[in-house]
Amino acid sequence: MKNTALFETHKALGAKMVPFAGYNMPVSYEGVNAEHETVRKGVGVFDVSHMGEFLIEGPKALELIQKVTTNDASKLTIGKAQYSCLPNETGGIVDDLIVYRVKEETYLLVVNASNIDKDWNHISKYNESIGADMRNLSDNYSLLAIQGPKAVEAMQSLTSVDLSAINFYNFVVGDFAGIDYVIISATGYTGSGGFEIYCKNSEVQQVWDKVMEAGASFGIKPIGLAARDTLRLEMGYCLYGNDIEDTTSPFEAGLGWITKFTKDFVNSEALAKEKETGPKRKLVAFQMEERGIPRHGYPILDKDGNEIGVVTSGTMSPSLSQGIGMGYVPAEHANLGTTIYIKIRINKVPATLVKLPFYKNS
Repeated sequence: MKNTALFETHKALGAKMVPFAGYNMPVSYEGVNAEHETVRKGVGVFDVSHMGEFLIEGPKALELIQKVTTNDASKLTIGKAQYSCLPNETGGIVDDLIVYRVKEETYLLVVNASNIDKDWNHISKYNESIGADMRNLSDNYSLLAIQGPKAVEAMQSLTSVDLSAINFYNFVVGDFAGIDYVIISATGYTGSGGFEIYCKNSEVQQVWDKVMEAGASFGIKPIGLAARDTLRLEMGYCLYGNDIEDTTSPFEAGLGWITKFTKDFVNSEALAKEKETGPKRKLVAFQMEERGIPRHGYPILDKDGNEIGVVTSGTMSPSLSQGIGMGYVPAEHANLGTTIYIKIRINKVPATLVKLPFYKNS
């Protein structure tokens, strides 16, 4: 098990630590509901330093990124970021990721912690014939996500950068918390605003301490991975390993909007055909109509009790006080307003297919 640079800090704060993607990570401090509400109404800080960072540079950088990702990275200007995914050769997804254009020929790819080695090997395979300069920075960099409606106001004293001017999926390289050069980005996965700080492992303790100090009068609290999961699920954001994986296509997962056929990319021909014919199954969102918490792996049933799918993500929504979830069902069962049933132990509990996001006050 690896530790992030802030491992001892989390222990001192009383965090419950759990193994996650090969790291010891804080899953909660005071409890998921309280932490969730802190981010929805105030400001909280996550240590997500387990995420992977790849630097792709040189005259061939864009060519490589265009080949291995579904979105059109040629649209990126310096200071902009893009949500994308790495398609595999069989119609599924290697990983979802964020692509940042840092300089004219320099891109930062931020990938999921559990997929760092898999992604690196996959991209490297295609780079053999392209020849971009690739560097894996994952073990040297830390990442803090400062999230919530009070994040900008609480952190403005730590930087000369106008935080309120950083639009969603934009970033700047500037000073923060006494460090001259960090990436400050607005690509949060909570739906409540805020931004992320990328810095070196040797700098992150200073950044964390100053963030907690500056945010004290705003009620800032450390937030664990459990609340990160409930926050992203209320927004309907996919989690790799649950809602998307090697056997789910971008079109099944509702990620057609990041799949651009303005270029040739891995398996693009087969995916273009799937777009034409339509996927046979779809990722749907549902709200429980009666008491019951849907969990990953629970069967989804039709009105006659036939198993038609499976829950990929589910929880009791802290904001809605209602069970919510996502899962795959055949396309003919995927219309909004359709009633499905979640098998919870021996019970068949009704749920209604709804439009995302679940949480509407973002």
